[in-house]
Amino acid sequence: MKTLFTSAKTGVCLSAFLSISVSSGESVAGSVDTAPMSDKPVSAAPWQRYDDWPDKSWDKFNTLAAVVNDKVGTLPEVTYPITGDAAKGKELAFDRKRGGSCAACHIMGSETPELPGNVGPDLSTIGNGERTDQHLFTYIYEPRLINPASVMPPWGSHALFTVEEIKDIVAFLKTLNKPMVFANEHDNPAKRQTPVESRDNLDPIENPAMAAMEQGEALFKSKGANGKSCISCHTKPKNRFKKWAAGMPTYSNKLKKVIGVEEFVARHAMATTGDNYLMQSEQNISLSIYLRYLANGTPIAVKAEGKEAGAAAARGEDLSKRKIGQLNFACVDCHQLAANHWIRGQWLGGSKGQTPHFPTWRTSKSEIWDIRKRFQWCNVAIRANELAPDAAEYGDIELYLTMQNNGLKLNVPGIRH
Repeated sequence: MKTLFTSAKTGVCLSAFLSISVSSGESVAGSVDTAPMSDKPVSAAPWQRYDDWPDKSWDKFNTLAAVVNDKVGTLPEVTYPITGDAAKGKELAFDRKRGGSCAACHIMGSETPELPGNVGPDLSTIGNGERTDQHLFTYIYEPRLINPASVMPPWGSHALFTVEEIKDIVAFLKTLNKPMVFANEHDNPAKRQTPVESRDNLDPIENPAMAAMEQGEALFKSKGANGKSCISCHTKPKNRFKKWAAGMPTYSNKLKKVIGVEEFVARHAMATTGDNYLMQSEQNISLSIYLRYLANGTPIAVKAEGKEAGAAAARGEDLSKRKIGQLNFACVDCHQLAANHWIRGQWLGGSKGQTPHFPTWRTSKSEIWDIRKRFQWCNVAIRANELAPDAAEYGDIELYLTMQNNGLKLNVPGIRH
């Protein structure tokens, strides 16, 4: 049987966090900085990507940790009007191995593959002289020359397609001259039903991640490497942690970075029970789910109070706007500018609603992912090198994103496709 987990390879100094009242009258006292925390690495170092993820490195392109090259590409010399092989162009346009295919974002006539997206405009009649050959070539090769804010990848200047291949794609586009007629509403992204998660995520029959919650509860009571357990100090977890997770992530003045529940679990366990629960390990995710489960129904209330916390939130916002990877996407491209649209068969939700259900069971992967693994996969999916799960950049983004979800109630573990 496949494991429920994929193990890792071996500011918000909230005043509200200092004393959060609970229904029993007991309080959760002390910020993360008053709790014992190890300062040792809490993820595999150096970080190694998961075996079943693409193994290619994209070190020539921006990451969340470094801006490698932000220059807009220059246009090569091309003779107009363009001649090319339209049949080859169609094959290239629909090749999912080339960055997901043009149909991920565009409808492209009667031969469009099933489940096209609608992030970009319908191109079904683009061949009726709507655009010049030069415009078509330029927008594919380096769209930033026409629209600096474009969410279109720079297919040519980032070496996804050669000049000759782009000529073939232009030749194909010039053959598109009839409006698309969809066989059914499911194929039409404008009428496709918006996905609604109706499964009971707290039902262990519906959600396999509930087994992790039970494992987390057992780990909380189990003696660690030095003979102590979590419950040795936290004798009434249902009261003590009734609201704690709703205030996370938070800025740690001690560590000079934002830490979420998962990183806190790893560092606190090292310093107290002596257990080595690295981030994204089975034990770490189980305990993180359990602590959030205890706070289910509590509205998220994360703030960035103080100079350092405020700076971290500001960095998170800036990072969410940074174009990264070979496909040159930013977080906001998908979850703000293109939010509530389809990219192939996947619905792009807005920023609000993204965090309350993490860690979540991903039915498409049959695995539990925490929010940092979601960030990592977003990076890899757009051909950008990901960071280790405890990277400060991910902490800043988690803080900024979670603040946008303030007021929504925790509902963990989640379940999503």
